[in-house]
Amino acid sequence: MTAAPTRMSKQARREQLLDAGLGIVRARGTDGLTLVTLAEAAGVSRPIVYDHFGSRTGLLLELYRRLDERHRSALAEALAAADPAAGAVAHVMSTAYFACATDMPEFAAVSAALKGNPEAEAMQHDLLDDYVELMAGAMAPYSSLSVDALKLRCVGVLGAAEAIAAELNHDRATTDDAVTALSDLIVGNLAAG
Repeated sequence: MTAAPTRMSKQARREQLLDAGLGIVRARGTDGLTLVTLAEAAGVSRPIVYDHFGSRTGLLLELYRRLDERHRSALAEALAAADPAAGAVAHVMSTAYFACATDMPEFAAVSAALKGNPEAEAMQHDLLDDYVELMAGAMAPYSSLSVDALKLRCVGVLGAAEAIAAELNHDRATTDDAVTALSDLIVGNLAAG
């Protein structure tokens, strides 16, 4: 006699589905992720998956949001423990950024799968704004720049960080070199004034 499956709360089921979705992306890439493959991997019926995400795009948006939240949370935690000096804060931000690039490679894959989707672009812009706020807030004590100038420079530095992450992910840079390069850019551009 087999035991009846335990019924999960809606939130617990959603977390289970997102975990399974990330597993599929890691194993097969975003092309292998559909609501049907997710239902099969999670061992649930298709209507359950459709109820949670509505569409493949809805699923990808939730995966992106979840990965971004993990990344920002790790950064905020690291910043809270950083020494109060521009170089130390820059090093913590750089280390956290590239940890995301290497520890969560599915972040880039999910982002690429969402390219061209207006809803995704709006969400990514909002999340970038949140990240810029976090970064500018961390560097504000070391900068004489106006808040707007500091935020604009943060956007530029994050663009550079994305390019450096691509080099790192293609094995054209080491993590140490990437962290040093980004730290130098942060200090040189954000702690200036």
